[in-house]
Formats: sequence, structure tokens, C-alpha cells
Amino acid sequence: MEELIARLPDLIAAYAPKVVGALVILIIGRIAAGIGRSLIQRVLTRANTEQSVISFAGSLTYFFILTATVLAALSKFGVETASFVAVLATAGFAIGMALQGSLANFAAGVLILVLRPYKAGQYIETAGVAGVVQEVHLFTTVLNTPDNVQIMVPNGQIYGNVIKNYAANPTRRVDLLIGIGYGSSIEKAHQVVAELIAAEERILDEPEPMIAVAELADSSVNLHVRPWVNTEDYWAVRFELTRQIKEAFDANGIEIPFPQRVVHTPASDSAEQA
Repeated sequence: MEELIARLPDLIAAYAPKVVGALVILIIGRIAAGIGRSLIQRVLTRANTEQSVISFAGSLTYFFILTATVLAALSKFGVETASFVAVLATAGFAIGMALQGSLANFAAGVLILVLRPYKAGQYIETAGVAGVVQEVHLFTTVLNTPDNVQIMVPNGQIYGNVIKNYAANPTRRVDLLIGIGYGSSIEKAHQVVAELIAAEERILDEPEPMIAVAELADSSVNLHVRPWVNTEDYWAVRFELTRQIKEAFDANGIEIPFPQRVVHTPASDSAEQA
């Protein structure tokens, strides 16, 4: 004990600067971690990023700076920090291999929330399913199909596939293929459809609606009818215009042909010849 007391001044002189230095590093690192978290959150907020991504990025930045600060403080006492870094890297690799599917979904979720190829309320088609986006989470996206079935799709599958966003643009084109009989007047059919389009207030003047002969099919002359509407009016106009065209063609004597098949049998042919 006497020897320890005798060495105490030397120990204090040797380690006091290191302790003070380590404390200063920890204090500065703690302040820097808070500033870094606030800065990241402020930048992501200005970019209109989802709140879940903002919170996650802020926490990740905070703990990354804090970990670096602790390692720097340990180095003041001569602790070999390279071994700690190696252990952390090994543990991170092992966890990554075990959770590679979940991490892929997580990474895709972050990209979806940051890049925002779709958002809640939009109708999309991707990964073999289609529906209205209800929620976008870090691991999954929740869709509701038109028949009100809820589907949870892993974000990794979504980001690895083509995404069709039907609600991304303010306008859409309604594509109708209408067939008329060869004995019916193309000019008359064109006039009838043009009058229906002009009377529909939800159809836009620009771009100009198109009515054109698409092809001369086996049993009909097919017309392309392509008006433009606001995206929210797409299905209502499509259904209503299809009904109105059918009723208007019937009223004006314009035939809408349907497939027919004539069957000849040997017995009936022989009877007719007799």
C-alpha cells in the first residue's frame, strides 16, 4: 500500500492527461453526434422524405459518430482499436449473411421511401400484383386490390421488378377498340363517336381525341377511339363511353359484329343434294 501511495503522483501524472483527453473526446463526440443527427434529419425533412426514413437515418448517424468517438477515446489509453473494428466487422458480416433477405428488403424500402416511385393512394402494378398503395414500410408495401384484398409485398421484390404507376401523371389516355360491320358506314360511325366525345365534359380538349381506322379484321372494321381524361376520371369515362357507343350505334343502325361459325356436315350436304 505504501508503495502504491508512493507511486500515486506518478500514476496521476501519467494517466490524468489521458483521462482528461478521453473525456474531452467523449463530450465533443456526443455533441457532434447530436449535431449530425439533427443535420441529417433537417436535410431529409426538406427533401420531403418519409418520417420513418428520417428517424432511422438520424439514429444511424448518431450511433455511427458515437461509436467512432468511443474508439477514439479508448485509443488515448493505448488500447488497440483495430481489434474492436475487426470484431465489429466480423459480427456485421455474420448478421448480414443471416439476414440477407431482410436486409435486401430493408435496403429496397429505404430506396423506395427516398426516391418515391409511388406513394400511398396511388394504383400500381408490380411483382405480379396490382392495387392501391395503402402503406409503405421499410420492409414491405401494403396494397389493396380492386376487390379489397390486402397484399403485403416485400420491397425487395418490388424494387427488382418493373413498377407501373397508373396515378403518377395527371392525365391518361382512354384506349378503346370498337369494331363495326363491313356493311356499316365508317364516316357515320366516326361522326357518332365524335359527337359522344364532344358531349362528355370530362374528356379533355388537349391532347386532341383521336378516332381512326385501326385495321380491317376478319369480320369487322376496327376503330381506335383515344380520348384523354384526368387520371381520376379514367375508369368512369371508359365505362360510360363504352356504353354510350353501343347505344348510339344501335340507334343509328351501325352494326357491331360478333364472331359467327358456319358448320357443314356430310349428312346435311348429301340431303341437300338429293
